[in-house]
Amino acid sequence: MDLGIAGRTSLVLGAGGGLGSAIAESLAGEGVAVAAADIDGGAARSTADRCASRGVSTTALAWDLADIDAIDGHVAAVEADLGPVDILVNMTGGPPPTPVSGQDAASWRRHFEQMVLSVISVTDRVLPSMRARSWGRVITSTSSGVVAPIPNLGLSNALRSSLVGWNKTLAAEVAADGVTCNIVLPGRIATKRITFLDEKKAEREGRPVADVVAESTASIPVGRYGDPAEYGAVAAFLASKQASFVNGSIIRVDGGMIPSV
Repeated sequence: MDLGIAGRTSLVLGAGGGLGSAIAESLAGEGVAVAAADIDGGAARSTADRCASRGVSTTALAWDLADIDAIDGHVAAVEADLGPVDILVNMTGGPPPTPVSGQDAASWRRHFEQMVLSVISVTDRVLPSMRARSWGRVITSTSSGVVAPIPNLGLSNALRSSLVGWNKTLAAEVAADGVTCNIVLPGRIATKRITFLDEKKAEREGRPVADVVAESTASIPVGRYGDPAEYGAVAAFLASKQASFVNGSIIRVDGGMIPSV
């Protein structure tokens, strides 16, 4: 299927990691220019290079999302290199596993700025241009914890959930201007983050990692962890011309794992 977005420009945050890189490469496969941003500049460059091999224009940025004051300069650099941003993919790193109680205020503040305020601020920076051109896609990657809170991921469950209310409100505000805003959330996708969480759970419970993985896999109806490319394909569809009537939604890519309706 031709998604009708060839020639568009995307900005993919968190593009150096497994899910962000997969989304960037899926967009590049559709002929979309890619600005790959990540706190790890080398990882961002690697993603940009893989996207460039598909014949699209790219740029890479070393970008610490916690630095709110740097947003305007980074976006301006993307605009100078590739043109106005048509497709924004919001993705941030996750906080360490912790209970939700007993976390100090400084920790809440630090992770709020990195995981929530950064997303809102980058989106606000690119929205005026999208609205003026009557076309835009805002895709925000969160976590299955916003639907079914994950034990010992208290900070993530709480902070990412705030983006759900923000996205739904924003979707109604900008829809008449041709901009859609959707959330895509992963179940257990085979990335370094999931490996890290499995290892931490095994350590916490005094069990072999293989047992944790087997237990986790058994909870997924399709019987396996997801491939990052499968996640990237869903995000690319949400950016498509065909998805223009999908707005304010939460799309699960979880193999049927999340138990809620």
